[in-house]
Amino acid sequence: MEKGKFIRYLRGDSVGDSLSFGLKKVILGIVLVVILSFTLSTFIIAEKEKIEYSKRESENVLRTLSSNIATDMERYAELSRLIMTEDRLVNFLRADARSVDISMINDARYGVMDILNVTEGVDTVMVFREDMIMLITNRFTYRFDYDLMQADDWRTDIYAGKGKAVISLNSNNIAFKADNRPMVTIGRAIYDIDTQKRTGLMLMNVSAGIFDKMLGQLRYNDICILGEDGTFLAGNRDYAEYFSAFSDKKEVFHKKVFVNKRRALLSGCSVGNLPIMIVRVSPMGVKGIPFRVMCVLLFLLIVSVGLAVFTGSFIRKNITDPVFKLSELMEKNRQSGQLLKIDAKMPNSEFMMLEGDYNNMIDHVNELIDRLMEKEKILQKAEMRVLQEQIKPHFLYNSLETIGFMALEAGADNVHDAVETLGSFYRNFLSKGGREIPLSTEVRIVKDYLSLQKLRYGEILEDEYDIEEGTEKLIVPKLILQPLVENSIYHGIRLKGEKGIIKIKSFLEEKNLHIIVRDTGVGMSQEDIKRILSTDSEHRKSDDSESFGLWGTIERIRFYCGRDDVVQIRSEIGEYTEIEILIPAEISGSKV
Repeated sequence: MEKGKFIRYLRGDSVGDSLSFGLKKVILGIVLVVILSFTLSTFIIAEKEKIEYSKRESENVLRTLSSNIATDMERYAELSRLIMTEDRLVNFLRADARSVDISMINDARYGVMDILNVTEGVDTVMVFREDMIMLITNRFTYRFDYDLMQADDWRTDIYAGKGKAVISLNSNNIAFKADNRPMVTIGRAIYDIDTQKRTGLMLMNVSAGIFDKMLGQLRYNDICILGEDGTFLAGNRDYAEYFSAFSDKKEVFHKKVFVNKRRALLSGCSVGNLPIMIVRVSPMGVKGIPFRVMCVLLFLLIVSVGLAVFTGSFIRKNITDPVFKLSELMEKNRQSGQLLKIDAKMPNSEFMMLEGDYNNMIDHVNELIDRLMEKEKILQKAEMRVLQEQIKPHFLYNSLETIGFMALEAGADNVHDAVETLGSFYRNFLSKGGREIPLSTEVRIVKDYLSLQKLRYGEILEDEYDIEEGTEKLIVPKLILQPLVENSIYHGIRLKGEKGIIKIKSFLEEKNLHIIVRDTGVGMSQEDIKRILSTDSEHRKSDDSESFGLWGTIERIRFYCGRDDVVQIRSEIGEYTEIEILIPAEISGSKV
């Protein structure tokens, strides 16, 4: 990132990437969501409150009206009970059929009408003897179905009442008003007070006009009173069309409807056990949310917005600003070209921990750099020692070749072979200055070196090779086996004073190259092994020659593989020493 862009980023000018700008957007989004939620919640609550208010109001109206209607019907039922005890009517019902004449019927009618004169709302009273001789108080305003009257079906529910009031409509369909006005009928079976024998039945028709009068007194103009069969009785006739949706309802019920394209609440209920239904249609939305509820909602809105602003300010002060400050100090550190610690005053322990972790990382990186530089110096020193051991190649090769010809002419074949072996050793040893060679070349160097050592030590030294097929072409660091073999001779087999064997073995395991150098020398103590394998060079070294011969080789192998666990030493005092080298597959195999 360029300096100018970085500074703009720190200041929050980089709109796309700035945490500060993102935080502002989040806070603004929270505020908008809160306001939107408040508005939506207020609307939903207001709508719900309006509906609930309309429901409560309708329920109160319906229950009040239902109670009034039930009370009036009970009053008319008591009136019908009084009529049944009128003396002239009782005589009419008890008289023998042969003695019943028109005068007796008229006397009974007058007796009934005397009782009806003290009340209003009763349109007519019909009394039927068991032999179906009938008297009626308002005969000429009705039409009669005589065929149905002779049947028993219309009397079944009345007889089943055993003298109790049975409420029905329109005279149980045996008689109808000439003007088709609806009637509420109270039917009773009549029993003789002395013998308890049924003597007839009575139908008392109550005019539906009493309901209109009731609605007028209560000032209800949005009510429709219907019979259980949908017959219009009183109130607003326009609402009779809603009967079909609620004819099976017994409790108070509600339904949303549209009246003249305006929302309204349709409510209804049955009047107790009476065959009467009440339907009310009231507009919704006449009442809103109570003022106290609005105050609470507004208070919650203000608190929510305040909390959002406070949260944004807190996050900016305690998170984004410290992040920008740390980033700015890190950038200055980078531009200085040095890995230095930073020192900044942080507002909380978490960022102090982050600052401490960064400083610890700087210390660790500096330590790694120092160790890497130390390893590089050790490697360069080792390579310099190798170079110091070398002589001018062409002069050496020419000199050895001249000495070989002279020995051959003088008949010294052994000297000629030794010189030729020495020449082969140095050709492989120098390897054109390369750091890496195939394992086969490294083994060739060891063989030439041991051939020269056998000229000196004779039969005391034997060598064996177990090179697994496929490993000879794998690449290894140059001159890693010869120093180990040399160490085996001078610090192992020679000190033991008896014939020794040096064995070199290679194999692949899990695609990693394993090389083992084993000698039957005096062995090593665990303290010596621990000292040689130590990564502390000062603790590891004993003298310059040993350092170059063994630990220098180990260090070069570790540096080459980039790991410290690639060399293992196993030994038993007086028996053997075994050094195993492991070169990872990605290093050796990639160079095949």
